[in-house]
Amino acid sequence: MRCEGRLCTVFFLVPDLFEEQEDVDLVSANSAAPLATRMRPCSLKEFVGQEHILGPGKLLRRAIEADRLPSLIFSGPPGTGKTTLAHIIADMTHAKFVRLSGVESNVAEMRRVIAAAANRLRTSGQKTILFIDEIHHFNKAQQDILLPDVESGNLRLIGATTYNPFFYVNSPLVSRSQVFQLKPLRVEQLEELIDRALTDKERGLGNYHVKIDEDARQHLAKLSDGDARKCLNALEIGVLTTQPDTDHVIHFTLAVAEESIQQKAIVYDRAGDVHYDTISAFIKSMRASDEEGAMYWLAKMLHAGEDFRFIARRIVIFASEDVGLADPEALSLAIATQQAVEFVGLPEARIPLGHATQKRVAKLTTHSTPRLKRSNRSGPRAFPSTSRTNISR
Repeated sequence: MRCEGRLCTVFFLVPDLFEEQEDVDLVSANSAAPLATRMRPCSLKEFVGQEHILGPGKLLRRAIEADRLPSLIFSGPPGTGKTTLAHIIADMTHAKFVRLSGVESNVAEMRRVIAAAANRLRTSGQKTILFIDEIHHFNKAQQDILLPDVESGNLRLIGATTYNPFFYVNSPLVSRSQVFQLKPLRVEQLEELIDRALTDKERGLGNYHVKIDEDARQHLAKLSDGDARKCLNALEIGVLTTQPDTDHVIHFTLAVAEESIQQKAIVYDRAGDVHYDTISAFIKSMRASDEEGAMYWLAKMLHAGEDFRFIARRIVIFASEDVGLADPEALSLAIATQQAVEFVGLPEARIPLGHATQKRVAKLTTHSTPRLKRSNRSGPRAFPSTSRTNISR
């Protein structure tokens, strides 16, 4: 308050009625968080993978560095960095980061966030990044609420989904956003994350004096199937549950790795994009006489619990449609396989399916089961470009 003679001026600090309460102290909150959460990269320099969109000179990296980002939709398997990338973008652009869940959030909460974003931009000039995890769970009405403010620039939307956004997100919202596909991390990239977590004393496991065997590191990376979250959390539970030796060193062996991750993390769905992408990759591998590739996709489907009758039907279709009269015996073999799997069921059904997948059944009969086992232990493969469900227009 300032008074000059009879003139008195009073200043009041008016709070933002729309402002969300600040988050709790991140340091104390992160201390109890899983390793994968604590080890989130804080900058693009720390970010591992996705060079096809974040490499030097790539579109998304240029847009982030120039702070000229449109609304974005990240599509990709779990554990590939969708949420982490949204946090990095918010930090680098100095924008207010607000996170909503497509599973939990409702229309009223969305309206409050949108009103706060418009008020923040009008009063302080600060931009708002609205990150919606699992955006495909929003219904049409919820997604339509975002349209006016996304188009006017009151907020920047970053949506994350494990599904094809062109099928599960409203077309008007997709047309106002730039869609980027994130890929599963490679084995060597996951090994880099493992080494980083074991040496980081502030956020990672650097204070535990862990000695990890090379085969244990490879096992964790391969069986994570490109999922960094799965890999790091398996590493953490293995370290925290293994007793140190007399020198206070925790020896992370292959046996510890096998117990920590239990089984391979397969990215698969029974009725979505991955289902059709996988069977398409399986058929195209057989068409190209790629025996190792065909056995890999067959092993992935069987491991993920795919209906063996569905696989047998597709082999019959392949024998008639793709092979045809070039090998008249192919259809007979496929029909015999279909009858055999119906007769024996799982788990033995994998053997005739493996036989039919091979190019020369008589020669490879004794080798198909070992190949299925080797394929089940191998690292993740990318879908052939011609087999992926179209995610661009």
